[in-house]
Amino acid sequence: MARSVNRKIRHEKLTKLIRQNPLLTDEELAEVLSVSVSTVRLDRALLGVPELRERTRRMAEQATRKLRSLKQEEFIGELLDLEPNRWALSVLKTRQEMAFRHTDYVWDHYIYAQASSLAIAVVEADMVIVGSVRGRFKSPAKIGDSLMARAKVGVHKGNKYIVSVRTRVGDKEVFVGRYIVVALDCEDERKIRGERLDSGA
Repeated sequence: MARSVNRKIRHEKLTKLIRQNPLLTDEELAEVLSVSVSTVRLDRALLGVPELRERTRRMAEQATRKLRSLKQEEFIGELLDLEPNRWALSVLKTRQEMAFRHTDYVWDHYIYAQASSLAIAVVEADMVIVGSVRGRFKSPAKIGDSLMARAKVGVHKGNKYIVSVRTRVGDKEVFVGRYIVVALDCEDERKIRGERLDSGA
């Protein structure tokens, strides 16, 4: 009886951990839950939770289908989850070419670009632009880190949305941004492109 209760509690914790951070490996899950890796694998099988690579692939496919404001190739990082006009999640796996000069620190513009594209992607419209942003870099990221960014849509008025983005490496917060993004209609888009509205083009 006690064993089944413990297993149920562990399953609930495992499910919650993966929901909070879908990129956790079996080894990391085992360490947090204080069990063996084989126990985590068995628990995942019982719960129908796929292994990391398959989990990431499925999430990316589902999220990309909902993406409207950007093309997939325009997105910085990998979109993992998207609930339009509510929240979104992405990961950026840092590589050597993202390093600042001759260090192992990641250039800040990669971190910003991931957050900015996520703030745009979370809004469901054909074209979305950043109106303004207040951002703060809180801690450096290093090459090899996986940057996990979460966007959350706050209040919106008309075609303007307030989107907060937080980027983490594990438990360490790397970047926090508060974006005001603007969803444009066809007429606005044509003005930005410099087309004459009376041209019929």
